[in-house]
Amino acid sequence: MTEVEALVEGYWRWLKDKTAISRINGWAEITTPYLDRHNDYIQVYARAHNGGYYLTDAGETLLDLAHSGFLLDSPKRKDILKSVLNGFGIEEHRQELCVHATTDNFALRKHNLIQAILSVHDMFYLASPTVEALFFEDVESWLDLSEIRYIPRVKFTGKTGYDHMFDFVIPKSRIQPERILRAINNPNRNYAQNLIMAWLDTREVRPENSVSYAFLNDNERTISSTVTEALRNYEIRPVPWSRRDEARKELAD
Repeated sequence: MTEVEALVEGYWRWLKDKTAISRINGWAEITTPYLDRHNDYIQVYARAHNGGYYLTDAGETLLDLAHSGFLLDSPKRKDILKSVLNGFGIEEHRQELCVHATTDNFALRKHNLIQAILSVHDMFYLASPTVEALFFEDVESWLDLSEIRYIPRVKFTGKTGYDHMFDFVIPKSRIQPERILRAINNPNRNYAQNLIMAWLDTREVRPENSVSYAFLNDNERTISSTVTEALRNYEIRPVPWSRRDEARKELAD
């Protein structure tokens, strides 16, 4: 077993050991080790349905956004949400994020639902009625302004068979390798760990010299050194938004 394979295996073992299940009114409440923006453990719910299983967040993700003052009241925001959910094969039904699973793909569907919840939480972090743009849009606009070519919203299936969504992929050029970017609006340990796992699993199936970048929103907060150091330890280049121009040339080439 290689070092990377051992790290991935350790991650899945941690995920299994830190997951708790309880029964509530015919539902299985699954408490995951992932934290939401309030530092509460993310929970999803499952029950038997139509020969398989119905998985849902019980509406908690979008309800929390509404309570924070963020409304999906513009076509752009709705399109971004739809794009995120579609990338993971997740549906939005009456404010619930949900998906149907079979016995064979239950683990994959649960993984995708949790990843979608994390992505939605991060995209709309610190939302308020005065927020006019999402961090994803800021990064996208900067790439356009910098004349950096890219493919948005790319999903890769990792070596483990699990799907991972990245915000932008810059194809290789004559002088630069493929560059894979994720925009992290709330750069804390939780989201750094999620990106590290996605990158470890994904880089096994990408070209050997592919490079990963993390654009970190430092507009209203100081990024912890533990976050940037953790990313660097796994060969992910952290790019604070305030210093984005330092990465312009290597992304544009």
